[in-house]
Amino acid sequence: MNRTQPLVLGIESSCDETGVGIVRGTALLTNTVSSSMEEHVRFGGVIPEIASRAHLDAFVPTLRVALAEAGVTLEEIDAIAVTAGPGLAGALMVGVCAAKALAVATGKPLYAINHLVAHVGVGLLQPDPGSPQPFAGSLPERLPETLPETLPENLGALLVSGGHTEILRIRSITDDVELLGSTIDDAAGEAYDKVARLLGLGYPGGPAIDKLARTGNAKAIRFPRGLTQPKYMGTAEEPGPHRYDWSFSGLKTAVARCVEQFEARGEEVPVADIAAAFQEAVVDVITSKAVLACRENGLTEVLLGGGVAANSRLRQLTEQRCSAAGIRLTVPPLALCTDNGAMVAALGAQLVMAGAEPSGIGFAPDSSMPVTTVSA
Repeated sequence: MNRTQPLVLGIESSCDETGVGIVRGTALLTNTVSSSMEEHVRFGGVIPEIASRAHLDAFVPTLRVALAEAGVTLEEIDAIAVTAGPGLAGALMVGVCAAKALAVATGKPLYAINHLVAHVGVGLLQPDPGSPQPFAGSLPERLPETLPETLPENLGALLVSGGHTEILRIRSITDDVELLGSTIDDAAGEAYDKVARLLGLGYPGGPAIDKLARTGNAKAIRFPRGLTQPKYMGTAEEPGPHRYDWSFSGLKTAVARCVEQFEARGEEVPVADIAAAFQEAVVDVITSKAVLACRENGLTEVLLGGGVAANSRLRQLTEQRCSAAGIRLTVPPLALCTDNGAMVAALGAQLVMAGAEPSGIGFAPDSSMPVTTVSA
């Protein structure tokens, strides 16, 4: 097996995207995604059984497209990587079983990886000059479109998605990831979806609120910033119990009470203003706590990842506050922020290059896999 520039196939099926990505070392050859999001819209959220069945239908066609776009065959692949967790149990099972079947059929080594850590690994990918599928998505000004070939020292990662909101210290992408802070209830993406439902904006809530917030007044209403009181924050010398943690359930409740008060008075609900004020509350507390964690832990570089990293206000405020704190920010292209097979392949390639042993086929998917576990 080529351990210097391994050709790795990555499989992602933790939620509602069936992703197959192929990388050669740190060069991205293809990132093919089939989403079942449209099948969940009428339910206002992801239905696990529907997602699992959609993965079954989509996997083989997605794999064939990915191999064709990359111009490689299964025989040429050096290793296979698959998301083993965290995620929806049934959805994970489909991807893991598919990966195990491929590994047995081809004799290729199989790596079971943590898809949260993979969001960090995607920061190593470079567009392949010969690939017909270059990076997609636009970045705010002053954010690099080319990403580093090696992860820098003193690196932190801010992961913001539908199921997770976490700040990490990355000492080694393959075996040393430390959780500094996380949400204690709803993740930011969950809060977006629930508030969008309250405002009648439909699913998914993130893009809808982000778009509407641009027309609203974020200062019209002041919503709470969870876990920012002194009893939770403490001081740098004596940290409180939730100094780097987040909570969004109280914010969701505050939005609900706000809407109810307008309706009780017979007044028109200022949906755009509420959306803008809610979004500002979310991104304000996320960025302030993330930058605080970086400063107090000596992290001079931070990578922003996860599906909510596509939010324009989060990207903007994270850049502003990182710049003010002397922290260098890297944001992957939009297409690589959401769950995808390329990030799984990227982390798999790092494990191969580091000489890590394959996982074999005896592992089981773990829907609650901790972020400190890089590979099963």
